[in-house]
Order: sequence, then structure tokens, then C-alpha cells
Amino acid sequence: MPRIVLVLLGILLALPARAEGPAVDVALVLAVDASGSIDDAEFALQRQGIAGAVTHRRVVEVITRGAIGRVAFAYVEWGGPGSAATMVDWIVVEDAAGAEAFAAAVLAAPRSYQSYNAIGDAITHATALLAACPCSPLRRVIDISGDNPDSRSLLPAPRARDAAMAAGITVNALAILNTPAPPGGRHWLVENYEGRVIGGPGAFVMPAEGRDDFTRALLDKLIIEMTGLPPADGAAEAAPRGLRTRG
Repeated sequence: MPRIVLVLLGILLALPARAEGPAVDVALVLAVDASGSIDDAEFALQRQGIAGAVTHRRVVEVITRGAIGRVAFAYVEWGGPGSAATMVDWIVVEDAAGAEAFAAAVLAAPRSYQSYNAIGDAITHATALLAACPCSPLRRVIDISGDNPDSRSLLPAPRARDAAMAAGITVNALAILNTPAPPGGRHWLVENYEGRVIGGPGAFVMPAEGRDDFTRALLDKLIIEMTGLPPADGAAEAAPRGLRTRG
């Protein structure tokens, strides 16, 4: 096994227990594709989609009606090997004003410089970020969005996913489909994310029919993640409950 992989595995295993702090229903890392395949207009659509989904009344209602009534959000951009970056650190949201503050921070952040498609390293980064969250969440979730499979990670996506699952984290994915699914079949990217990216209790892939559908897909996905309920029939491609170790 390459030395860098051993080092990354050692870092994951040595991560401290999550910091004590305000109790929240969910600590959620939104990890967004900022790789070279995303032009500026497409990237702006993604950020606007995050802002629109997080501040949507349905999401705010779900947050406020939770067992605790608070969630913690962080925003990460990913692309090339080892280059995932936290662009907005943890913000606790308990009302519409908090949601607006997080959305404003996402829109105001500079775009990070990224190359191409290291999803595993994005998961590794998000796992460390969750370990350092200054909150006490009932659930911890990594939300990966992208339009291509993992290809250049220092720690391949299946191994990073398994390490996150071992830490009690669920990894979900939003697959941005730039080509249609075959008639009567399933899209190859959804199948790839199911097998190599997602894992943990109730993990699922939410497809978006291109970037114009990103806000709708993320809105539906956030509501599922906030409630902890399984996807409705046809809303998402659900994974079996329990640990996923395929790949």
C-alpha cells in the first residue's frame, strides 16, 4: 500500500472524538464539486442552489421541528488529490436567520482552486471536519455532490467511505447527470456512487437531471437528511441500511 495511503489511514484512525458543544440534530458537511469540469456559470448555479435549498421554508421548518431544533452546516469544495478545502466552517442553524447567514457565507466565499475528481479525499477531509465540529450531533452526514466518478484520490473513495462509516458517519451523494439514463435503465453515475461513494445507515444517491435541477435535488435531499427518514419511492436511489463495504 502506498505510504501516503497509510498516512491518511493513520490520520483517520487517530481523529479525536468530536468536540463537545451545543446539541444538534445533524452535523452536515456539504461537499461540492469544484473541479476543472465545472465552469464558472455551472459553479454559480451550484452555490445558488445551496443557498436556495438551505433557506427554503420546507428545510427551515424541518430544522425547527427536529428533536433538538438545530443543525450544523459546513461547506467544502473538492476537486484534485488532497486539495479539498473548507470554505465555510461550522455554522449552527436554528431558524430562518441562521439559514440566511449560512447561505450568505456560501455565496460570499471565494472559489477554491481545484483540478480533477478526488472524491475519496473529499470524504477524508469531511470526516476530519466532522470530528472537529464544535457541536454534539445526534447524526453526522457527509453530502457529496458531483458529475463524475472518483479517479485521482490519494485514498480511493471506497476506503475513505469505509473509514467514515467506521466513525459513525453516513455518506450520501447527489449525482449530477449530464447525460440521460438509458431507456428503462439506471444511470451509470448513480450506480457508481451507490457502489463506491455512499455508505452508512440509510445512505442514498439523489439524482439531479443536470445543474438546472440541482436546487430541487438538494432541497429534497436535505429534507431526507434532516428528518433521518428513508427516501420516498422514486425520490432517490436508496442503499440498503447498514454498513456498506463494497468496492
